[in-house]
Order: sequence, then C-alpha cells, then structure tokens
Amino acid sequence: MERIDSDWLRDFDAAMLVFFAINHKEAGMDEGELGWYADLPPKEAALAYGRDIDLCRVDTFWS
Repeated sequence: MERIDSDWLRDFDAAMLVFFAINHKEAGMDEGELGWYADLPPKEAALAYGRDIDLCRVDTFWS
C-alpha cells in the first residue's frame, strides 16, 4: 500500500473541514480509503468523498 503524502493529507483535511466540518479521522477513513482519492487534488478529493458517502456540505448553509 502506498503511503499518503502528508501535504496532500493536510490539504485534504482542510478541505474536509471547510465542506463538511470533519477531518478524515472523524469520517472514519483509513489509509486504504484515502488511497482511493489520493490521485485527485485535495479539494476535489474531499468533494468526491462527500458525494460518495452523501455527506451534507456545511458551506451550503452560509452565503
């Protein structure tokens, strides 16, 4: 299994916090699941993960 780049993971968690108010640990993601999205840029990966598991976006509640 390939290790997840720490810069990518930091940026992914930052995007997850903005869009869904959780990070990858709070979402229950393990390294295998992260690997499914690691080929995408962090912001796109966070959005794809949210769509895949039907997370509610917190940024839709504020203008």
